[in-house]
Amino acid sequence: MKLFFLCLLVVCMTSCYNVERNCTDFKTGHYYSEIIIDGSTFKSEFNRTDKLQIETYDGKIDSSEVRWINDCEVIFKTINPKNRIERKDIHLKILHTTDSSYTFEYSYVGEDKKQKGIAIRAK
Repeated sequence: MKLFFLCLLVVCMTSCYNVERNCTDFKTGHYYSEIIIDGSTFKSEFNRTDKLQIETYDGKIDSSEVRWINDCEVIFKTINPKNRIERKDIHLKILHTTDSSYTFEYSYVGEDKKQKGIAIRAK
């Protein structure tokens, strides 16, 4: 009987918490992003339209084609790759949104290792 109530409590607690994901609000716009990899923070700035994303990182500009899989997942394909790594497409998934930011995870298409970051709408 105790197990039944414990299971019921767990179900009730998890069903009340819904992660907000208004992904369509972030399909286009101007953003700043931060990613932490091995304790180092990497910051970039980017503009995204329906079909193109232009990102500035460390003084370098990179352009990618944008292809939305669904409202919360997108594939980026580098337009002019300079090496083998840049030829790999990137899969990004929006995990959580607020009114002015979103938390995401991304990886190269087909790879299991994922990184997380946050993007904040520029004012």
